Amino acid sequence: MRRIATATTLEPSRARYSDATRDKLLEAAGRVFAERGYSAATVRDICKQAGANVAAVNYYFKDKLALYSEVLNRVKRAAHVDQMRVALDQNASPEEILRDVIKARLRGLHAHTLPDWYFRIAAREFAQPTPAMAQVIEKVMRPIYDRVREVVGKIIVRPPDHEQTRLCTHSVMGQLLPYVLAGPVLVRLWPEMKMTPEQLDRVANHIADFSLAYLRELGASRSRPARMKNARRRK
Repeated sequence: MRRIATATTLEPSRARYSDATRDKLLEAAGRVFAERGYSAATVRDICKQAGANVAAVNYYFKDKLALYSEVLNRVKRAAHVDQMRVALDQNASPEEILRDVIKARLRGLHAHTLPDWYFRIAAREFAQPTPAMAQVIEKVMRPIYDRVREVVGKIIVRPPDHEQTRLCTHSVMGQLLPYVLAGPVLVRLWPEMKMTPEQLDRVANHIADFSLAYLRELGASRSRPARMKNARRRK
């Protein structure tokens, strides 16, 4: 009598692993990568911390780089990238869009939802980018960066590729870095600060107000010569 192949007989590894194992691998990988960096981290150490067989990494992720890429995807989702895209796509003034983008980015830092290793992996990638980071830059960061430059360019009356537009965009982004990369350090420098959603909204509004004060003045200074020229023509 022929034996009928079932899902278990065809793929016996499925009987050994579960979604819970995958989640444990990702959590353990995040901690190990954050502590040792991508190059020094080993699959064996990650599996030991996760309480999983080494073969589980191959089953779920194929290799260490693919596992690390998925860890970066978790960090990316925590950054509220989708909410930033929604803010950029709304039908509003450039000033409102910029404010909402800043808020969306900082809302991803709510302390109760982010373990410490999220910050440390982000800091490591800024200092020593891995091949996986190149994909995140091209697929995630560059599209948002380009859109933010368009928004800033409209405020200062400059093309998105103009040097001044890029410098202003970098200045706005730079104000976010103490909260994005130095969260654990910041709470020691400012112990009274609690990264609640309400506090982060206040920080976001401060950064927006601070930035827009300069951007609006820069845009107005660009517009004044054109208005004066048109006024002279009318005379």
